[in-house]
Amino acid sequence: MPNVLVMAELFEGKVRKGSLSAITFAKQAAAIVGGGFDILVLGPGAKAAAATMAKYGAGKVLAGDPGEYLAEAYAPVVAKNAAGYAVVCATATTLGKDLLPRVAEHLKAGMASDVSKVVDEGGLAFVRPMYAGNVLAHVKVKTATAVVTVRQTEFEAAAEGGGASPVADAVGAPPEAAGARVAAAGFEKVVSARPELTDARVIVSGGRGLKSGEGFQKFIEPLADLLHGAVGATRAAVDAGFVANDLQVGQTGKIVAPQLYIAVGLSGALQHLAGMKGSKVIVAINKDPEAPIFSVADYGLVADLFQAVPALTAELKKVVA
Repeated sequence: MPNVLVMAELFEGKVRKGSLSAITFAKQAAAIVGGGFDILVLGPGAKAAAATMAKYGAGKVLAGDPGEYLAEAYAPVVAKNAAGYAVVCATATTLGKDLLPRVAEHLKAGMASDVSKVVDEGGLAFVRPMYAGNVLAHVKVKTATAVVTVRQTEFEAAAEGGGASPVADAVGAPPEAAGARVAAAGFEKVVSARPELTDARVIVSGGRGLKSGEGFQKFIEPLADLLHGAVGATRAAVDAGFVANDLQVGQTGKIVAPQLYIAVGLSGALQHLAGMKGSKVIVAINKDPEAPIFSVADYGLVADLFQAVPALTAELKKVVA
C-alpha cells in the first residue's frame, strides 16, 4: 500500500509547529493514493519528541539521532527510511529546503517544492506558486517516490487524534562522503521575546519608508509589542541595513499568513506580496495612494506613517491590555 512519510523538524528537542502542517498535507496526499502516513523524527531528543508525535494518527513514528543537523548526515538516513513510500515530505523551511533536494538525489526521485495544495488529477498532482504567486503550476512527479516541500501557510496545523501510534527506531545510514569534509562550527541563537515570524498571529512589517533602523525601533517595534506580534520587513529594508535578514518577508524571505498583517511604509512589490498576501486581514499605511499594497489590503490608510503610527499605537494602548 502506498504511504506518505513526513519528516518532522526538531529544534532544541521539540518538533516545530510547522511540521504539523506537513502532517495535514500527508493526510490529504495519503487519501488520494489510498494509504496512510508515517512520521520520521531525527536529531537530539528524537525519542522523546517521537512520543509527542504519536498522537497525530500516524501508522508509526520512527525516531533516530544522527547528531546535530548536517544535510550530509541526515539525507542518507531520510532516504534509507523513505524506501517504498509514495511521497516523502517536509515543511518548506530553511531546513526542509536544504535537506529534501539531497534526499531526492539519494532516492533518484522527482521533486515538487513549495507546494500549496495537493489534488487528485487521475493521480497525485501538486499545486505550487510560480512568478511571485501569479501563476499556479500543477505538477505530477513521474518517479515511484515524490519528494515534496510544503508551504506551512497553506495547510492548517494538524490536531491530535487517532490514538497512539507505535514508536520504532529509524534505520541508520552512513553520511555522504562529503560529510567527512563538513562540520557544524556552532549555532548562534537569536533570542527574542517576540514570536517567530512564521508562527506569529500578528505581524507589523516596515519598508524603506521607515528611512532607518531607528525608524523601526521607534515606530514598528512598539506597535508589534503592543499587539504581542512579530516584526517583519521588506527586502529593501533588510538590504539597507535597517533590520536583520531573518525578519525579511517575501519571495526570497519568509512566507507568512498571520491573522493580522500591518504593512507600514512599504509599497507592496510583487516579491513582498508573494510572502504575505495569504494573511487573513491586511492593514496598509502608506502616503502613496497608488501603492500596490492597497490592492491586497482589507483596510488602507493614506497617511504619513510618522504621524499615523504613533496615533494608532496611542489609541490601541487604550483598549489593548
